Formats: sequence, structure tokens, C-alpha cells
Amino acid sequence: MNEPLHKKNFQPDATCPLDGIRILDLSRLVSGNMISLQLADFGAEVIKVEAPDKGDPLRHWDVEGHGTAWKVYGRNKKSMTLNLRAPEGADILLKLAKDADVLIENFRPGTLEKTPFAPDKLRTLNPNLILVRVSGWGQTGPYKERLGFGSLVEGASGFASTNGFADREPVLPPLALADMVAGLSGAMSILVALRHRDQNGGGGQEIDLSLLEPIFSILGPQALNFKMTGEAPERTGSSSNTAAPRGVYQSKDGKWISMSASMQVMAERVLRAMGREDLITDPKFVTNGLRVKNNKELDPLVRAWMAERTLEENMAIFKRENITAAPVLDISQIVEDEHFREREILVEVPDEDLGSIPMHNIIPRLSDSPGHLRRPAPTLGQHTEEILGDLGLSADDLIRLSKDGVI
Repeated sequence: MNEPLHKKNFQPDATCPLDGIRILDLSRLVSGNMISLQLADFGAEVIKVEAPDKGDPLRHWDVEGHGTAWKVYGRNKKSMTLNLRAPEGADILLKLAKDADVLIENFRPGTLEKTPFAPDKLRTLNPNLILVRVSGWGQTGPYKERLGFGSLVEGASGFASTNGFADREPVLPPLALADMVAGLSGAMSILVALRHRDQNGGGGQEIDLSLLEPIFSILGPQALNFKMTGEAPERTGSSSNTAAPRGVYQSKDGKWISMSASMQVMAERVLRAMGREDLITDPKFVTNGLRVKNNKELDPLVRAWMAERTLEENMAIFKRENITAAPVLDISQIVEDEHFREREILVEVPDEDLGSIPMHNIIPRLSDSPGHLRRPAPTLGQHTEEILGDLGLSADDLIRLSKDGVI
């Protein structure tokens, strides 16, 4: 058993670079929470506006009765309950929006326009508000009214068609990949909009963020390649349509290694390490393009060579020859890995339910203006009284609003 993860306490008073930015997050599930997490980690005051009965459905992605996804992706945020269907609830939201910097929503396109807090109403109320509109397919286009979950987008984007093996079905990712990628794009777009507003003399604006476009943008130059070749890329498992040798290879002891020789010098090192220097000048493998084209011949050679040694023996060769390779780790190995521990990629933080829990640390790492772990994920409505009190509502008002189902 290796040493435990480093413990981190929450620092509620830590100074962060986005202090003073207020974000109203009306979204549900993954993409919106991923957006607001990035900004909350760097000090933005993120207020999750949740339905009074069950809150954000992300709370109910549980393991052993605990909402593990919420504990991680709800950190550094505040929670208030508010029934947006109630007229008084809508009025309260408008009061909050008047002084907010950002509002995030992921209603189906066209839904927000039918509410008392429609985009034109928000613009009139607060011309400096940045309105982030998250949807599966975008606010415009023939698909805009389709239901838009991440799994559908991962299929329609071209991701699934290239993921998996050629003789089997297209494979969706085992995580909310489209939502997570869109979340990172959304956070970046908010920072751009804030810069435009605060440094360039601009006002607020709308950000039309689909789940489709961010994941499509990271799939490489597929459209250009198709134009050049007239062929769609086939599924290649862990091999690549752009570099060879590259893949996941099994060692003699059953353990796996990921290896990528995407540069010419790296491919030559691999072939020399294999004792097959003759392949470096072989007309079928002399360039990366030719190695990719003839990878069905090359890959089995690499695979057989790796299978002759244990993982430790393979890694010793790769280290000696300066070859880009690493063991394939699962989470049971990651939580005990010295690099994850010493770099504090994973840290242990206090938790009221479980005592302490591991979670990923703040990323990225800024030298002069870092983010901080300031508070654990809130319980449902934990900050309702605080937030409404700041609006001037009294204790009697809160009792009445609760009784009426508004909060």
C-alpha cells in the first residue's frame, strides 16, 4: 500500500482571480455544471438555481447511496431553491439577474423565450449580462428542436463512427464526453465575453453553445481528409489513422502499455529497440504515412515483440531508449500512483457524509493567480436564505415562500 493522498482543507476566505463575478447557473446535469465548475474553481460566485423538490438531477447520480458526481462537480458553488414556474419565483430570478454577470441555461431551444425571463427581458434588465445557452444541437438549424443528450451528439458528431474496432459496432464513450468538452468550451467563451465587456467597452451578449460543435472540433481534420481521399476513416481500435506504430499493447504478464510513435525519430527508436533496424529503411515503413498505410503488417510485429516481456521489462527498455510509452492504469492504480499523489492531481478533502473523499484538484495550475478549493458541494438550498436575504427578504418572507412552494 502506497502513501495516502495529500489532504486539503477548504479555504473559504482564499483570494481568487474571478472574485466578484456572479454566475446564475440554471442548467441541469453535466455540461452546465462543467462550465460553472471551471469558473467557481477560480473564484466566481456560482449560484445553482435548483427546483425545490429534487434539485439538479446530477445530485442523483449516486454510488452506494451517495451523489458522487455532485460532490465533485458541485464543489465551490452555492445552492438556492427556486420554483421558476411560480410567478414570484420568476420575479426573484429577475432580481438576481439584474446584478449578475452570467446566466447559464440549458432549456430546449425556444423554451426560454416563453418564460417571464426571456432573453429580451434579461437584456433590457441587465445589458451587461452574458447569457450562455447550452443545447444539444444549437439554437439554430434544422436539428434545433431535437432532444439533445450527449450520447446522441457523440454518435452524430462522427466520434462513435471512428471509435472501436472495424468488425464491431461504433462505440460511444463510457463518460459524458460531449458534455465535458462543451463545458470547457463554455467556460472559455465566458472568459472571452467578460474580456470583451470589461476591456473592450462591449456589453453583454448571448453565447450559443451546442454540445455538437465542441466535440466535432476535436476530431481532427476529418472533413479535409475526406475531401482529399473520398474515404471516411475506419475504426481502428487503439491504433491511429494518423500515426504508426501507436496503440495499446499487452505484455507477457497480461498488463497493458500505451505507446505512441507519432514522430519519425520516435518510430525509428521503437524499431531499433525491437532489433528491427531494417524496417526503418523498408519502403513500406520509411515514412509515417507509409507506416499508417501498412500498419496491418507493422502492428503485429510490435505487438509480438511487446508480448515477449513483462510490463516492467518493456518499460525499462522504453525508458532507456527514450520512447514515449506509459502503463495503462485503472483507478485502483491511479489512487496509489506516486505521480498523482505528489503532484496532487488527486487530493483528499473533508466530506460531511463520508469523512473525506478524493477528487481532482484545481486545473489548470496558474503560478500567480491560482484557483482554490473554497467550499464543498452544497446541500440542496443551502444558501437560499443567504441569497434572498441579500435581496432584502425577511425571515417571514422566506417562511411564506417556502409554504407556497416558491423556494
